[in-house]
Amino acid sequence: MAANAEQMPLWAWAAFAALVIVLLAVDLFTTSGERAESRGWALGWSVVWIGTGLAFSGLVYLLKDFAATSEYLTVFLLEKSLSLDNLFVFLIIFGALGIPKRYQHRALFWGIIGAVVFRGIFILVGAAALDRYQWVVYIFAAILAYAAWQTLRKDPTQAQENKSLKWLSRHLPISEQSHSGQFVARHDGKWVLTSVGLALIAVELSDIMFAVDSIAAALSYTQDRFVLYSANIFAVLGLRALYLLLAHLIRDWPYLHYGIAAVLAFTAVKLLTEPWFEIPLWISLLFIVGSITTAILASTKWAPSARANSKDIPRS
Repeated sequence: MAANAEQMPLWAWAAFAALVIVLLAVDLFTTSGERAESRGWALGWSVVWIGTGLAFSGLVYLLKDFAATSEYLTVFLLEKSLSLDNLFVFLIIFGALGIPKRYQHRALFWGIIGAVVFRGIFILVGAAALDRYQWVVYIFAAILAYAAWQTLRKDPTQAQENKSLKWLSRHLPISEQSHSGQFVARHDGKWVLTSVGLALIAVELSDIMFAVDSIAAALSYTQDRFVLYSANIFAVLGLRALYLLLAHLIRDWPYLHYGIAAVLAFTAVKLLTEPWFEIPLWISLLFIVGSITTAILASTKWAPSARANSKDIPRS
């Protein structure tokens, strides 16, 4: 595991925060209106956001060094890959609640804001724990191994029940209406959550659970706070475009979850074996890219019957 690198000066963090605010504004603007409904739009902006995240590695190189840049690229691609699993859950949540597409992006935007905050907290706590207690590595490895097993077992092309959504529906005052995309509304003289508000809470809870897995994985490659956080944020930016693209393609990629499970399992093994030998970053990078690419190619080439027989995740 990479050692904790020299801390970045305050001005660098402030500049990064300003950049993130600008990019969030761009994300909000570009996903408004009917133009954000087409597959071509989703594909184009997904490429733009991934390209932006990759381009930021150049700034990491200027601010730090080649080693930090390699760590950034590995964590960025790792988090981007794992985010696909998160987006599957978002599809299930919106489909189960029947949220119209025109309201889904609003819930996703605020979900991304929550992800920016919670991932920062988890990075600080996780890195501090590793600095003080080396045995925490085994807890992280166990979390990743369990996540790999759970991911391996599920089929993203099949409709699934979301437990957090079911629990929230039983314990919170809910209106089944969307109420023009508002999160809360007056119903029979009482304030209640709308279906969009319920979706937002479920999205936030899901992202918190996924963040535990993804941050544990990221910490196996670096403990540099700036590299960790910037790679995570750029992986989260553009998720709304990627979500829309995934909604179009999910039936075409029935084997994608195998690739994600392989990445999680590989990272767990990397953590457990690190006291004896260290897997080079370039091998980790190749494995991450290779696993996801292989799963997509296998889905495209060898799973036409699986796509034809799959039961779609509920769509709005």
